[in-house]
Formats: sequence, structure tokens, C-alpha cells
Amino acid sequence: MSPEEAWRRLAALTPARIGLGRAGSGLPTREVLRFALAHAQARDAVHAALDGGSLQAGLAGLGLPAVAVASAAPDRATYLRRPDLGRRLDAASLERLRGAAHMPVDLAPVDLALVVADGLSARAVHEGAVPLLAALAPAIAASGWSLAPVVIAEQARVALGDEIGAALRARAVAVLIGERPGLSSPDSLGVYLTFAPRPGRTDAERNCLSNVRQAGLRPDLAAFKLHWLLTQAFARGLTGVALKDESDRLLPAEPDPAALDAPR
Repeated sequence: MSPEEAWRRLAALTPARIGLGRAGSGLPTREVLRFALAHAQARDAVHAALDGGSLQAGLAGLGLPAVAVASAAPDRATYLRRPDLGRRLDAASLERLRGAAHMPVDLAPVDLALVVADGLSARAVHEGAVPLLAALAPAIAASGWSLAPVVIAEQARVALGDEIGAALRARAVAVLIGERPGLSSPDSLGVYLTFAPRPGRTDAERNCLSNVRQAGLRPDLAAFKLHWLLTQAFARGLTGVALKDESDRLLPAEPDPAALDAPR
């Protein structure tokens, strides 16, 4: 096998930029153009606006009511410069959530609050949030967990879920949020799970499922892992570094490719 053929085979197995070749002392023109396109797609993902209306329609198709909120960052430019503002609700949104809870103080809180947030890639949310929740909804129903209205959050950072979960009096909050785009993944969704959410929680107190997309962690598998983590969080009363994702033990074993090719 020639070196060129070996590189072609390796490149077919990964979206990483390997075996690009060269033109003189530089890259081939096609690779320069591909890089420029990927960079433009990543920038577009960061600056794209969240389409809350289409998300609400998708959630309604799953039978999930939703309420829209915004962070204290008034616009995208401020959001990108001031991460701290993206971690707090604006005053109107906080009041809206307290009204959406519809729970007297003497009643038990809901089990789970779900937050769909734009983060750094609205594209990831548009493409991945509803499929993930569609896969998760039957497991939630089977577990008998009570749900708060799904919260659609604009100009949001991960920690905004802490204030949302506290306002809804939820035992746990799961934030589905667009991740920082990479040059091969402008559509990557992250899921951050926090038990007993409240302002001031740290990232060490969360569990994260990353790279949720069809070319990464598929939405159905992400839903399976999230349900497993939720079950363990409710049983143990914690999330974060003390809760390791061991859900893979429940998955069927993948067939060994070498065994499949072995002579019979």
C-alpha cells in the first residue's frame, strides 16, 4: 500500500484534518478553502440567533409545554464579552419562572427542570435538542418523574440552569446547550446535569455529556446516558465528580470486527 493510499484510508475514518498533502511549501488550494469554510461555519454558529418559536413548536409536538426566558446579557455582543451576565436571569424572566412553577410552598418540588439554551451554537440546539428530548421523554414517563415546563433560554451560559432550577424548585436541572463550535463540529450539543441546583454551584458539581450530534454521541444514546445519570443522581443525592458515568455497562457489546472477518 502506498503512503498516499494509507493516508486516504485514515482520513476516511475521522473528520480531523490529516494527510492534507501540499502544494509547494503550502497546503493545496482545496484544503485552504475547506478550512475557510469550516471557520466561517463556526463563526456563524456562534453569532446565529436562537429560533425560540420553532423550538416551542417542536416541544409542543412532544407534549412538553415551554416558557421562554433571557439572561441578563441584553444582546449577543454583550453575551460574548460578559460571560457573567449569561449566568444570571434578567428580572422579568425570574418573575416569569416563579409564576410558571404554580406550586404552593408546602408542596414537594418537581423532580426535573429541562433547559434548552442557545449557548455558543444555536445551530446545535435547533438540530439536536428536540431529537434528544424525544428519546428521553418515554424514559422520564416510565420513571414517574415530575417535570417543570421546559425553559428556552437565550444568551445563556451553563450556570443559568442553577438559577432556573432554583426558581422552579426542581430537584435536578439538565441544561441542553450549544457547545463552542469546533472546525469540524459547529452542531455540537452539550448536556449539563446538576443535582439540587442553586446559584453558586460549580462545574465540579455537574455531569456533562458532550458532542451530542449525529456524527458524535447520537441523541438516542445521549438520552440513555442522561436517564442513567438522573436515576443515579436521585438515588445518591449528588452529581459531579462523585458520580461517574457507568451507563456503558448496560449497553450491548459491540461486535469485534476482527471476529467478524475471521474464517468460519
